[in-house]
Amino acid sequence: MAVSLLQFHEVSDLCIGKPAVRSLPPSATVREALLALKRGGESFLSVWVADRASPEKKACAGKVCMVDILCYLCAEENISSPAATLGASISALLPSKDSSPVRRVEPHSSVLEALDVILDGAQCLVVPIRSGTGRKKLLGGGGGIGAADFCWLTQEDFVRFFLNSIALFSPSPALSVSDLGIVRPAALAVRPHDPALAALPLIRRALADQTSVAVVTDDGKLIGEISPSTLAHCDEGAAAALAALSAGDLMAWIDCSGSPPEATVRAVESRLRDKGMAGMIELLEADLSPPFSSSSSSSSDEESGEAVGRRPRRLRSLGSYSARMGRRSEEAIVCHPGSSLVAVIIQALAHRVSYVWVVDDEYGLVGIVAFPDILSVFRELLQQPFEKE
Repeated sequence: MAVSLLQFHEVSDLCIGKPAVRSLPPSATVREALLALKRGGESFLSVWVADRASPEKKACAGKVCMVDILCYLCAEENISSPAATLGASISALLPSKDSSPVRRVEPHSSVLEALDVILDGAQCLVVPIRSGTGRKKLLGGGGGIGAADFCWLTQEDFVRFFLNSIALFSPSPALSVSDLGIVRPAALAVRPHDPALAALPLIRRALADQTSVAVVTDDGKLIGEISPSTLAHCDEGAAAALAALSAGDLMAWIDCSGSPPEATVRAVESRLRDKGMAGMIELLEADLSPPFSSSSSSSSDEESGEAVGRRPRRLRSLGSYSARMGRRSEEAIVCHPGSSLVAVIIQALAHRVSYVWVVDDEYGLVGIVAFPDILSVFRELLQQPFEKE
């Protein structure tokens, strides 16, 4: 019965009210991507190129967020000269064509067809907007390849869709995540005293998996996380913090709501100086607020009424992601092995995360449940009656 009802839903049903994606031309630089992210309200920007098979059409080459930029600035080959790195092409931030996490799906496709694309490894989908009335969102000029007639669909959109039809799947949603077998090992974890820079490969992996990096004690207790969702709302100063701090101290930096104490900034500078990372100190002190300026005594300071001199550390939006959601990085969202599937779904959606950590009664880290795991349950439930039909 669930299949027969859901077969009538098209992908366009999930796109209602979705804004057109904002985009950058392939000729843009990392600096321009940084500016666009700080200026806009979205966490991601798309990059579009001409389709090789049909040059008159456009294809999404990938998406870029602040975490991509931070990881790029802290890469071994770039960390000594991050300012120069900002002039690199945005293509340096994009995955290879074969591994792009973005897939295109037509609006008339069924929800189930689109779900299969997600479960096949797509992070998100781009879907043409049928109305075609979207305002052009191309940033920085460049070749007339925009994305005004496309919108994003994320894993969260599909989870919300199935939650709205949760009664059709009874009694499975009442089963525990452990009984359903969707608790995966938490492979991405660091100790609080580990250098944050050593966690860089894990942060990249967490960004690709849309999960997070657990921060655990030596005896395996979860004390917090380094979440790409949180880092995506930071500014370029987080790159300096990544290069200088431990994993535990990085959590505190991120949660300073954009204004780390002066003593903390001084401590970061001191550690960078000890490591010979003068370029990172320059990045920490430079004002890269729109419009970009290499001077710390920028007009943006004057306009905001701040004293001219050292630029106060600021995130690009209203505080960090965690702070805006009413929690801090040490307050990771958790459940227990016996938590029901529907409870975990509501918990994740309420906190706008795509995963929930699974812990035992002593807060020992058991594993993680992510949206693809949850979506696979619904797909399996839908497939069973479909095969009988």
